[in-house]
Amino acid sequence: MNNNLTKVVLPAWIFEHARDKEHLKKIVLDYMQRYPKEYVVKGIKNGFAVCIKN
Repeated sequence: MNNNLTKVVLPAWIFEHARDKEHLKKIVLDYMQRYPKEYVVKGIKNGFAVCIKN
């Protein structure tokens, strides 16, 4: 298992406001700006942003 893999809980409002899959990606990337730059989003799964932490 990759020890650099991190899951960040996404707030419900992100999913409530997303109009479609592309809009969801944009909202998540905007939200993740509040986290350190080391967190790189690789996907969204089960209410989490799945990130690689460099």
